Amino acid sequence: MSHQHAGHQHAHGHSHAPANLSGQIMGAAVALTLLFCLIEALAGWYAHSLALLSDAGHNLADAAALGFSWYAVAIASKPSHEGMTFGYHRVGIFAAVANGVSLVLIAIGIGWEAIARFRAPEIANGRVMIATAVAGMLVNLLIGAWLHKDAKHDLNIRSAYLHMLGDALSALGVVIAGVFVLTMRAPLADPIVSLLIAALILYSTYSVLRESATVLLEGTPPGLDMPSLIDAIKGVDGVIDVHDLHVWMVGPGVVACSCHILVAEQSVREGQQVLRAVVRDIERRFHITHTTVQVEVEGCEANDMYCMGQHSHHAAVRTP
Repeated sequence: MSHQHAGHQHAHGHSHAPANLSGQIMGAAVALTLLFCLIEALAGWYAHSLALLSDAGHNLADAAALGFSWYAVAIASKPSHEGMTFGYHRVGIFAAVANGVSLVLIAIGIGWEAIARFRAPEIANGRVMIATAVAGMLVNLLIGAWLHKDAKHDLNIRSAYLHMLGDALSALGVVIAGVFVLTMRAPLADPIVSLLIAALILYSTYSVLRESATVLLEGTPPGLDMPSLIDAIKGVDGVIDVHDLHVWMVGPGVVACSCHILVAEQSVREGQQVLRAVVRDIERRFHITHTTVQVEVEGCEANDMYCMGQHSHHAAVRTP
């Protein structure tokens, strides 16, 4: 046997809750967040509190973020077809990027207004600040509890979950500022907390944007140990070596892998058995659910682990 090509693909399985349940949770979260945004904005206007108005803006961005996430959960569940063979999994990634960019803009706006308050301080109504912020903490923690389970394995829902945690922390800051304003008549407590909220928004957004960029650039999934993956493939009985190895994220919870394995001269049936063993081991140990393996006895040199475009023969094969 001089050359054998074989592909093996698994269904795009997910361990998270069904899309319809996630959609219902996201819908309820959007409605509750929008309602509280209105209440908090009115309270901030009444109390002359920039911290409350900032937190209302933060919550409004979160309502938009949750809306994007809600849409993404629904669209990502659509089946793949001949025009979109991987399905719509990356819709969630675009939603996460939109969420992150919107929050960065909100943080810049909050910081700008806080600096203006330092120049012209105003005394806010501390009692209204405390009461409204405590209610906000409860709302955010409730929504965060709803999203916690799915946030572990869906980047888009994780983005929304981080929004909720950030809101709860910013509401706590508003409570602290309200205590200072109420007890010490300290006008600078309000803009100081507003700046802290802006910094918190930027911090919570960074990891989501970084991971989203990794997916869009088809980078290796975070936390995947490539040397261990290589050793696992080489450790399968019948595999002499592995090369042209690529692993990337298609979307939340969907990791793809392609590689060439070098085997000894053998029958097609024996080569297929080695292929299936490689795919099973990759899925079991590394949770990679979509794997394509080429079985061959010649091709790239065995030491060219990531040989993309280095050999004219392989480049020709990949050129339409």
